[in-house]
Amino acid sequence: MKTYTLTLFLCFFSLLSFAQIKEQQAIDNLFLEWDKPDVPGAALGIMKDGKLIYAKGYGIGDLEHDIEITSSSVFYIGSVSKQFVTFSILLLEEQGKLNLDDPIQKYLPDFPEYDAPLTIRNFIHHTSGVRDYLTLMYLKGRNYLDHIEEHEVYELIKRQQELNFPPGEKYLYSNSCYFMLSMIIEKAAGQSLRAFAQKNIFEPLGMSNSLFYDDNTDLIKNKVFSYQKKSDGSGFNNLIMRFDLVGSGGVYSTIEDLALWDNNFYDNKLGKGGPAIINKMHEEGLLNNGESSGYAFALRNGIYRGLRTVNHAGSLAGYRAQLLRFPDQRFSVIILANRGDANPTRKTYQVADILLKDILEERPSEEPLSNNQNTETKEKELPSALHLKDFEGDYYSHELDVSYRIFMKNDTLNVKLAHLEPMQLTIEKADAFSTSNLLLRFSRIDGEITGFELDAGRVTNLKFEKL
Repeated sequence: MKTYTLTLFLCFFSLLSFAQIKEQQAIDNLFLEWDKPDVPGAALGIMKDGKLIYAKGYGIGDLEHDIEITSSSVFYIGSVSKQFVTFSILLLEEQGKLNLDDPIQKYLPDFPEYDAPLTIRNFIHHTSGVRDYLTLMYLKGRNYLDHIEEHEVYELIKRQQELNFPPGEKYLYSNSCYFMLSMIIEKAAGQSLRAFAQKNIFEPLGMSNSLFYDDNTDLIKNKVFSYQKKSDGSGFNNLIMRFDLVGSGGVYSTIEDLALWDNNFYDNKLGKGGPAIINKMHEEGLLNNGESSGYAFALRNGIYRGLRTVNHAGSLAGYRAQLLRFPDQRFSVIILANRGDANPTRKTYQVADILLKDILEERPSEEPLSNNQNTETKEKELPSALHLKDFEGDYYSHELDVSYRIFMKNDTLNVKLAHLEPMQLTIEKADAFSTSNLLLRFSRIDGEITGFELDAGRVTNLKFEKL
């Protein structure tokens, strides 16, 4: 049995050893639309057994200066940064400087206490119920591309009078948790997240082009810029980003550096060394009912066509990132992109489809729509007793410290969020209206509109009073 397993492994290794030659064209074909001299694109890295067996850039990293993307180009990696936060937390636990079940207030004593305790573990696994600060900033009318002071974000989070749900009851992704974990690291370590990660992760692994970027006046060599397509299709807009908050994101890195990070998951050289901290990184959090939250230490465990996977994606401005690992095959794919229309997650799996085709299970066939499945959206009817003008007025949220205006225009109801452009409201049911990303549920007393509660994905039950 051992001989058969070794033979199978050697055959698999042989396949990948020649993949950069044999399968190169099939891989490059996935990036043809980006492999041009006048468009943004991506960098690709493929790892096998700790070696970067294929690395290439497609497209342009700086359209103003015609600088091509390479495997050493420096990208913002968005929420892929979160795994460096959790690893820092576990290093501090290893050093005896914190405990995962410590209450948040042990490190942030001014943070409000809710009906149930909030712990570091809740924050790591997104089971805290704390509202997402990027969503709150949007609802407040702030642009995340602008510079936002750390204290402003923290005060906004603390201003929330309730949680989305009781801690541990469910999973809901919250960037606030990781933003605050960076503050906790600073308190426990006695130095900034940037300094701690530099000393304890990046330098020991030789990740010389990686950092937590907490000062937007600092220069970054070989940095690529982020872009989005113009609405008329005539080219690209430069999404200039002054965002420099860390924890929820904040890492700039390269394919070559992330390959070193990926290899450390098989041969850990950090902290006390050994596999214990690596194993813990893959442990999923538990809900109060004992079920898995589905989220480990900023890693997502999964199964793809019969093979175990570990992955996490990231995005901000026009940057997009994905690190996909097949741990049993010691095989990984990393894609870092600088265009807002990129979908690196899909492309990492497409690369895997090419190089792992001999060991992946067959795809399940898609079931056709049955004859009685209706794919058309039915137009919602306005309840006969509902008068749209009753909803007009100004509404104030204490938790956001901002007012919204609801008004009639061309026989439709519209909402204006702070300084953002007005959005048309669509009737969902009596006293409930929606936009593409918001749901407003109005309340009444004796038939009079008194306010509404707003749901916006990672923020729920945000209260507004009619002025």
